[in-house]
Amino acid sequence: MSAGVYVHCDAAGIDRAAAPVETRNLNWVLITTILTSGLAFLESSAFNVGLPAIGETFNASASDLQWAINSYLLTLGALLLLGGAAGDRFGRVHLLVAGTALFGAASIGCALAATLPWLLIGRTAQGVGAAMLMPNSLAILGSAFGGEARGRAIGT
Repeated sequence: MSAGVYVHCDAAGIDRAAAPVETRNLNWVLITTILTSGLAFLESSAFNVGLPAIGETFNASASDLQWAINSYLLTLGALLLLGGAAGDRFGRVHLLVAGTALFGAASIGCALAATLPWLLIGRTAQGVGAAMLMPNSLAILGSAFGGEARGRAIGT
């Protein structure tokens, strides 16, 4: 077989999602991606701090509170790869914005939840939003920065 028969996987489907991000100031890309992905990490920590108050408010048992934690984490874990694939297909920036909007709306829903089932629905929606924004924020960093700057940006 000749060398021309093999096609590198990146060259097979170049689309707008894989194209480098064009921006005049890469610091804004870095700040935006750090803040959006930080939402997902902060949510799990902040929620755990509030568990005693949530338990009192909803008169919830320990297993109810565990479901409130798991509804977010299970949804996030189950949909994380799908969120990255959707970003490749529909555009990483679009999925980052949509995921952040869904996460924000779900957070408001959680704050306004009057019953435990509504809180669980809100937490599940937060997990969906986080699964959309987390892989795409990292992918945007990877496409915006190159070489050593990529490693520093991802480390930051």
